[in-house]
Amino acid sequence: METWHTILNKFAELLNAETTWPGIFLKTVLTLAATFAVWIITRRILSAVAKRLKNKILFNVNDQLFVIARKSISYSLILISGTYLIRLFGITFLEKLFHAILIILIAAPIRGFFIITLQYLESSIAKKTETKVDNIIFDLLNKFAGVIVYGFAIILALDILGINVMPFIAGAGILGVAVGFAAKDTLSNLIAGVLLIIDRPFEIGDRIEVWSAPAGSSTWGDVIDIGLRATKIKTTDNIVIIIPNNEIMTRDIVNYTIISSEIRVRINNGIAYESNLETAKAAIIRVAKTVKWVAGNPEPKVVVRNFGESSVDLQLRVWINDARKRMDTISHIADRVKAEFDKTGIEIPYPKRNITLIQKNM
Repeated sequence: METWHTILNKFAELLNAETTWPGIFLKTVLTLAATFAVWIITRRILSAVAKRLKNKILFNVNDQLFVIARKSISYSLILISGTYLIRLFGITFLEKLFHAILIILIAAPIRGFFIITLQYLESSIAKKTETKVDNIIFDLLNKFAGVIVYGFAIILALDILGINVMPFIAGAGILGVAVGFAAKDTLSNLIAGVLLIIDRPFEIGDRIEVWSAPAGSSTWGDVIDIGLRATKIKTTDNIVIIIPNNEIMTRDIVNYTIISSEIRVRINNGIAYESNLETAKAAIIRVAKTVKWVAGNPEPKVVVRNFGESSVDLQLRVWINDARKRMDTISHIADRVKAEFDKTGIEIPYPKRNITLIQKNM
């Protein structure tokens, strides 16, 4: 027993001997051994927890969650043991630099955890909603997650090193103003893109009017992408038109499908004054009812709009179930109305001029 007491006393003397190399060496070995042991234990615990929770809905989001947890624990152990060893060896001038570097390293698992959280929210919220703008917002957050986390980590690391970050922030502000003047169009497009995402005048898949379409081509199309700088619209001629967002925000936006896909289509027809008005109306309505996608309620309706120089101007008003069939509806009905008028003897007027020649005898 006395021998064991003697050994323990010697061991305690070595641990308390801060100024002797044997004591410092022993403390270093014990610190590294303890750190390694804790790391092994926590890694096994996390592996066991991961296996148990593998089939749980809440934890079945991403396997990288436990990888991030292991990295976080590893960095924490390095922080604790590293700080202790730096103070043990008396090289405290490296302590701030060590903490600054470690903060930047810790930013990686924080960014990973942030992205996994966004992915979980996107899968549980965005994909269950009808709107597609939520997907755009989550996509933007995923892209800027690293910039936000690493930017904050760098500022915190510089502050730990005792570097005053205010001059850098002020300089960045002045530089930002200069860049803002140089790239005001780009910035206005970015701001307009954010406003489009927030205001939601249209979403991906909506059919809208395109005022900048090439001459002679289709003037409407489907929104296929809403970016920060520009919006892409594919017309019915399969032409993709890229319009800057700031230009969109200054225009009247005609959206055919924002409420529903049902719209009313107006088709103009003219008949001669000599033709029977009721017969012409009945013929037009009869043609409209043969179109499959024309709604039966409200029923097709024909009204007299105007009395022209040589015609009675009629207008057919029908509701269709799919706004994308607007032009098909106009073409389909116009073709068949002409044939129906020919059958019933309804005359479609055209400009006429009577020329009278007067001959004078000299």
